[in-house]
Amino acid sequence: MKLHCCGILPKLAYGPRERRLPLRDCFGPCGRRRHRTKARRRDKVPRSGPFAAPARRRLRGALRLNLRRRATSEPSAERAFRARTIERVADADPALWNAAALAGGPYNPFVDHRFLDALERSGSVGPGTGWSSTHIVLEDADGGPAGFAPCYWKSHSQGEYVFDHGFADAYERAGGRYYPKLQVAAPFTPATGPRLLVPPGVDRPSAQTALAAAMRGLMRQGGASSVHVTFATEEERALLVGEGFLPREDQQFHWRNEAYGSYDDFLGDLASRKRKQLKRERRDALADGVSVRHVTGSDLREAHWDAFFAFYMDTGARKWGRPYLNRRFFSLIGEAMPETILLVLAERAGRPIAGALNFIGGDALYGRYWGAIEERPFLHFEVCYHQAIDAAIERGLARVEAGAQGEHKLARGYRPVVTRSAHLFADPALSRAVADYLRRERSYVSVVQDALDDASPFRRGDQPV
Repeated sequence: MKLHCCGILPKLAYGPRERRLPLRDCFGPCGRRRHRTKARRRDKVPRSGPFAAPARRRLRGALRLNLRRRATSEPSAERAFRARTIERVADADPALWNAAALAGGPYNPFVDHRFLDALERSGSVGPGTGWSSTHIVLEDADGGPAGFAPCYWKSHSQGEYVFDHGFADAYERAGGRYYPKLQVAAPFTPATGPRLLVPPGVDRPSAQTALAAAMRGLMRQGGASSVHVTFATEEERALLVGEGFLPREDQQFHWRNEAYGSYDDFLGDLASRKRKQLKRERRDALADGVSVRHVTGSDLREAHWDAFFAFYMDTGARKWGRPYLNRRFFSLIGEAMPETILLVLAERAGRPIAGALNFIGGDALYGRYWGAIEERPFLHFEVCYHQAIDAAIERGLARVEAGAQGEHKLARGYRPVVTRSAHLFADPALSRAVADYLRRERSYVSVVQDALDDASPFRRGDQPV
């Protein structure tokens, strides 16, 4: 899609340090040839970012974009969209947001309006966190809802799980300013899901293309260095690449349910030595009076969250230095969406000693957080991985997604899968450098993927495809 240089891109004046760009053909509504673009400041990154008061005033209100799209049934028809931003997801209609999220595939709890609202209401996202909400709302020519995108201004690169610290360091050493940047994601959540949300009845490719253009415009208007759409679906990533975003790939480990009736059926697909190893591992984890129970739905109580938060804080302090979520967040999700939560608790003599928080999606169980106040051999593997497999089989879910990283998951029957993201940079020089790096990184990911497949615990010839 070609952007109209004088209608689609935001019109900002950055003061005396500006220049007129070269003449070029205009592909916008005016249709004129050799159209001169608007004046733009020489600096790649404006001095006032979205956290400064003047920029905040600019970003409030509507970011208007007029996009020429051709309807599939009427090749000559035009379709116009208008995009605006909201500073709280609560300002979007929950039913419309969730309908758009569901239209992209099976239910994903991390783009559920309730989940994103709990992050904001609890203060886990917002002032002082480095995550500032600026969600895009797309409307059609009649003012009807046409799309949403969960977006955040970021002043750091924490809590994203697609690492760009190296890009930031290199750019700032070269004299640029990497932050703020625009993150399109479910905060603190390395789980693939829809990012360009389009409700039923709306031309999906057209609306998603309009959302991509809105991200580009918002990046420029806000003085951001880049846009990062992380853990996007394959369909979305392909569309974004077509709009000039750079593709990036990484790996996670997911367990796949091959119509197993029980955990023993799953073990039957493993090599004999691996079967014995996992049986011994589960037996040792639950020795000395340790038991495990699952808590979900209306059975969740504040006492459960108190216990789990102690586990979460212990892991967070050791792993990240500062946990991302606060205690109120867990109460809010327990109240708002209890049917999507599966809390696995390990107990000794009735006292919780470890736990794992899972979210139940339309076709997957998502393992998110784990912690323990008592160290035991293999307890982590039992509570996080084996119990998740038990739960997925019981519920008929297609897979378990156990979060980011972790080659140790391979031995527990979790197989490597590719995750996808898309990135756009305002500075062409930075974009070229990152594109070169990402080409080499994708080759490396592919080689590692093949090597990990060869190390699978499944019997040769019986591996799930």
